[in-house]
Amino acid sequence: MANTETSLKEALTSIEGATGVALVDYTSGMALGTMGGGKSFDLNVAAAGNTDVVRAKMRTMEHLGLKSEIEDILITLADQYHMIRLIKGRSGNGLFLYLVLDAKRSNLAMARHQLRRIEQDLEV
Repeated sequence: MANTETSLKEALTSIEGATGVALVDYTSGMALGTMGGGKSFDLNVAAAGNTDVVRAKMRTMEHLGLKSEIEDILITLADQYHMIRLIKGRSGNGLFLYLVLDAKRSNLAMARHQLRRIEQDLEV
């Protein structure tokens, strides 16, 4: 099991094209930890905004009567991919990992696979 800082560092350094990563509490919209980002990309603002995305999708699923769980949400921009991975398990309830990728330098399938592995090893 890895702690938050170790997991975020692993995501940023081992996932090709990763430029930012955050662990986010979607009940409050607060980032519990961030790595990467920068002056031009505030991960705390992105965490709060993506909390709204997660909440909206959960509400929509509820209205549709869908009983399945969200694994991840992918938002594609012209030059970036934004991946939201909800954390499963008792200790991860209400949390998600948020990963920002450079679209030119990343492989979505590999990033998704690696983020799933990091999520499984995360101890919150």
